[in-house]
Amino acid sequence: MNYKEMQDVLMKELRLYHYPVAVKFFYNEEELASFQEDAPEIHTPLKPMTFCQWELGARMQGQIVYSDIKGLGCANAKYSFGWKGQDDAEIKGHAKYVQDLDQAERFVKSKHQLWEGLLGIAVAPLGSIDGLFQPDTIHFYCDNMQAYHLAVDYMAATDTHPLRPNITMNSSACGGNVFTFIEQEFNMLPACSGSYNAGKTERGEINVIIPGSKFKATFQRLMDRIEAASSSITRPGDGFPGADICKNCPLIIFKKQ
Repeated sequence: MNYKEMQDVLMKELRLYHYPVAVKFFYNEEELASFQEDAPEIHTPLKPMTFCQWELGARMQGQIVYSDIKGLGCANAKYSFGWKGQDDAEIKGHAKYVQDLDQAERFVKSKHQLWEGLLGIAVAPLGSIDGLFQPDTIHFYCDNMQAYHLAVDYMAATDTHPLRPNITMNSSACGGNVFTFIEQEFNMLPACSGSYNAGKTERGEINVIIPGSKFKATFQRLMDRIEAASSSITRPGDGFPGADICKNCPLIIFKKQ
């Protein structure tokens, strides 16, 4: 299957509310030029905004969004993407979360950072990237049970157990994708205080981020389960997310008239 077909399956079988977001970190100028030439339509931020706001265009409006540092107005994201170093402002920006500034400094230093030289970042609906680029990460905004299904399929497909997500202060979308790209590991984390309001996750969405290198294996595991029974783990045979009732309850049963 191509990525468009994969997205169609995921939207249908997991009952996703948002498009999965394919994230690409461009370090190669020729690769970037090819993307900009081949993409049918690219949207860029009118004014600097947060990375999680870039993703709004991809997951809600189906747009291919690209920007470099000029379109990014979030210091936390700039730090995560290697576009700025640690400074007093970054440390003070974490003061409200921690016991003191020494702890803030240590916590900021412990975050993953991309290496220098990043040219720009594209975020796009998974189904729109065929022929444009191979994704570095796939970012899902989903509910608890959708996240669980993705996690279980990833564990089975990659023979990884248990999973150890990486949760950081004030950098869920940006830092979460950076961790997955660098470590090539699954990540599942709540919204941070910034992405909760700026990134519009007030529905309580959970971030699930899968490395692009392991995404097809994860998707194939879902397809194998569909062929064997259904996409639902909670109630095999039902469509996901399955009947939201007590398992094996003899009272909640429906029959044809």
